[in-house]
Amino acid sequence: MVGSSKIVGIIFMAVGIIIGLLVTIFIGTGVATGGVQTAGGAVLGIGACGVVPLLAFGGVGMFLFMRGRAEEAEMIEVRRRERLLGMIQAQGQVSLNSMMVEMKMNRDQIKQAIYDLVHLGLFAGYIDWSKQTFYSRDMAQVGDTKCPNCGGVRELVGQGMVKCPYCGVELFIPPDAVQTNAAATPPILGGGI
Repeated sequence: MVGSSKIVGIIFMAVGIIIGLLVTIFIGTGVATGGVQTAGGAVLGIGACGVVPLLAFGGVGMFLFMRGRAEEAEMIEVRRRERLLGMIQAQGQVSLNSMMVEMKMNRDQIKQAIYDLVHLGLFAGYIDWSKQTFYSRDMAQVGDTKCPNCGGVRELVGQGMVKCPYCGVELFIPPDAVQTNAAATPPILGGGI
């Protein structure tokens, strides 16, 4: 469960503080009533039985709390990527501006999220920067040597991102796409898909 590390961390820190306070009150009461004869013994008792557990529980608690916060931040980013991927795949094509508004992300954040999705092999498609539009395409269509936007043939289809030399669109090629070679051929006018 996301956030459980944070809750457990808070509990550990609280336990450490409670133990430290109880030991201090117990030994302080002993000093006040004359049950503890020396101040050195009281300090040693508070240090050994109060401060050490406080530091141990507090340290573990702080570690778990910080780890819980990092997990929450990571889950937020995962959910953003899932939502972005769902938007593009559901609509087939989405303008960059509508994605920026709906996702509350800037252009660079959306671009990085798309690159992350491509790197994970979850997204295949392309973006036409002149139209500011993302297109989701079948992996076979994007992994081909032919540009799905203008129809021009690219020299090499590799993994990751390829820029069409004819129309300038960035094609996002999934990692498991087949590597192919072809002689570069300009597009036939009006031959886009």
